[in-house]
Formats: sequence, C-alpha cells, structure tokens
Amino acid sequence: MRRSRWVFQAITIAVDLASVGLALFLSHRLQRILRPDTVDRFLAYLPFLMVELAATVVLLFLTKRYHGSQPTSLIDSISTIAWPVTVANLMALVAIVFFYPPQNTVNPVPYPRTFLVYNWLIAVFLLGLFRYLLAYLFTFFQAHNFGRNRVLVVGTGEVGRMLVQKLQSASGIGHEVVGFVEANPDGPTPVGVPVLGLPADLPAIIESYQVNEVVIGLPEASHRQLVTLISLCEREKVSIKVFPDVFQIMASEVTVSDLAGLPLLTVRDVALRGWRLSLKRGFDLLFGGLGLIVLSPFMLFIALLVKLESAGPVFYIQERMGLDARPFPMLKFRSMRTDAEQHGPGWTTADDPRKTRIGSILRKISVDELPQLINVVRGDMSLVGPRPERPIYVEQFRQFIPRYMERHREKAGLTGWAQVNGLRGDTSIVERTKYDLWYIENWSLWLDFKICVRTAFRLFSDRNAY
Repeated sequence: MRRSRWVFQAITIAVDLASVGLALFLSHRLQRILRPDTVDRFLAYLPFLMVELAATVVLLFLTKRYHGSQPTSLIDSISTIAWPVTVANLMALVAIVFFYPPQNTVNPVPYPRTFLVYNWLIAVFLLGLFRYLLAYLFTFFQAHNFGRNRVLVVGTGEVGRMLVQKLQSASGIGHEVVGFVEANPDGPTPVGVPVLGLPADLPAIIESYQVNEVVIGLPEASHRQLVTLISLCEREKVSIKVFPDVFQIMASEVTVSDLAGLPLLTVRDVALRGWRLSLKRGFDLLFGGLGLIVLSPFMLFIALLVKLESAGPVFYIQERMGLDARPFPMLKFRSMRTDAEQHGPGWTTADDPRKTRIGSILRKISVDELPQLINVVRGDMSLVGPRPERPIYVEQFRQFIPRYMERHREKAGLTGWAQVNGLRGDTSIVERTKYDLWYIENWSLWLDFKICVRTAFRLFSDRNAY
C-alpha cells in the first residue's frame, strides 16, 4: 500500500508539472493570436515557468494536496487547486520582477498582463481537470487490487455498521473493508462483513490481514478503552481514525480560550449575520431572480401540462417550517391528485398511487420544485439550505434527533448539502440532519455555488427522486 501510494503521488506530481507547462504554452499561443504585438518569443517566458513549476509543487505539498482524499467532482478538484495555483503564480511574478527588472519603468511587469491572466485561468482549470481524471485512473487500479486501502472497523454497533456502509459505497476512495473487531460480544452481529475477533486480537488481525487503516466506531467507549485500543493498533504502525463521540452534541467551530489560566472550549456561534447574511441574500436575489426570468417559459409550459391532465390547481401550497421554526407557504407544481391527503399526510414512495402521470415525471427530474424560486425571491427560502419539513414531522423529529431544531437557524433551501450527497426522498433523517448542520457551520458563498452546480448535474440522475 505504501509503495503504491508513492507511485500515485509521483504520477500526480508529474501530471501537475506537465499541466503548468501546458498552461504556459497555451497562454503564450493565445496571447500571440489575440495580441501578437505584445508577446515575446516563448523562450523569454522560461524563467517564469521555472519559478511557477517549483512554487506550484511546493505549495501543493505544503497544503497536503498530494496525500489528501481524491476529488469526487470536477468542481471540487478545481476549488481545492485554485488557491495554491493562484499563490504560485503570484510568487513567480514577484520573483521575476525582483530578479529580472524590466528596462521600461512605466510597466514594472515584464510580461503582458493579459498573458498572466490567461496563464492563471488555464493553469487552474488544467490542474483541476487532470487531477479529476487521475482520480478515475487511480480508482480503476484500486478496483484491480492495486493500492487499495485495507480497513478494519472496530465496533459492530450502529456506528460501526454505518462506517462500513459509507466505506463500501464510496468506491472512489479505494477502501476495502476486511472485517469487524467486536467490542461488545453481546451486541448484534453484522451481515456481509466477517467479525475477525476481539479487541485483544487486534495486533494479530492487523498482521494477518495486512490492514492499513483501523477505524474505531465506538462513540460510547471511555477514554481508557480508546487509549487501550489505540495502543494495540500502534504496535503494528497502521493509520488510526476514531469516530468522534462529540459530533451529535457539538459540531460547531471550536476555539480554545482560558479563564484565569483554566483552558476552556468556546463553541462559536456560526449563524449568518451582518455582511454574510447580506451576501447570501444578494446571491439568492441575483440567481433566484435570474432563474425565474430564464425558466418562466418552461414553467408556463409545465403549468399547462398539469392543468390539462387533471382538474385542480396548478400549484400545491404546503405549510413548511423555515427560519427560526416559523411556518411559511411553500410552492410546488401539483404532482398528485387533489384528494391525495384526504386520509392525512404521508411520505411519498417510489410507487405512490397518488401521483399523476405528469407528476411522476416532474418529481423524477425534480422540476416540481421550480416554483420555490418565488419563495426564494420573496425571502421565505434560500437557494441553498436545509430542506424544509412539515410542522407535523418537525415535532416528531425533534423528539429523537439531537440538535434537529438547529437546522432552523438558517433559511430553508431549494437544495442542500444533504440532497447533493444523495440524502433525499426516503433516506435517513438522522443522516440528513448531520449534513445540514455541517453546511450551516461551514457556510461559504463558494459552497453555495458548488451545491447549485452539483444540483444541476444531478437533476436527471438522482435515484432517490420520486
């Protein structure tokens, strides 16, 4: 495993160097086509290229871009590479200006400014693209047992089984679950993955099954038990990861402060306020309003289809819980018969007989939600945020899901972090809540943009849409 990781890292470095060189070459050609009078021979740009190559590799290494997780999408790949590449370009420019001062004092930069912009944009795109393609290549090799990470999970309880499910479903990260270590002999026995022994057998199991990584899924374990388990694993020099016991009660950003020398953990209130709130609202108004204008002919066509198929209103207005748990009327295109809830509210299923024919198609590609752009412009909702639930379900969920009501610290969203990660429809409410809380506590404008892009790509491929 270690040897194959070195091979993967060496290939990634070589591809990064080639991408930077190709970006400079393409930028030079583009500048020559658009402004031939401003560009010198390609050899004049080699000093800039040399500094840029060195700075890019060093910065990517220092920011751990050579030993992190593989990107799951092209936009993720580009976003993780953008900052190091930007700084590397600036470092190369500063170095050239310092060591090669130009003769023309009016223009202190020895290269055309448009060339520098081209080079930066093309470098960011090419490095992100080729790294994304490399991830698929690495996945192919891992699928053929080259460089797979052999994982042992400690604990067969609910958390242990959830960890195995996540590891097995995330095929792109190259994990192979070899088995469980049972910490509670009286607990349930998992199906499909063997139980290889007890915690005391950890050193022998790690050696026998050539385990590379141990994941401890025992949030209820005491500190003494965790220290014992970690010490048993450390004898074999494997990577150790522990599922945190504090996630369900504290997922916020935490800082360390002190009170007269006594260390304290400060949980920061990360609810959007001030300029952040204004920025998010501006994002909603701009793209929500633009979406309404662009999609209005399509929405009018859908409204006509709904009206022609069955008698009743075009829109279905349903009370949902939004910011600060205040109810608001959420709009949707009607996708069910008008008597669908005569026996009370209920979850929609894949084969729900209450759906109309056109409604089944609308729900399948999620365009029944488009009228919620009106809610976004009105201010009831945001483009991105936790999906709103009906008051009757909110009252049920808050009784057994820790921190569930904290979802309502922000506006409900047309789409959300949980939805683009496959958690929609008849999926775990507990898991959705965790994703929603992570989004609230890690919000950024770039994250909103990324979620919107991923939502657009998932419209016709989401298997949980019904």
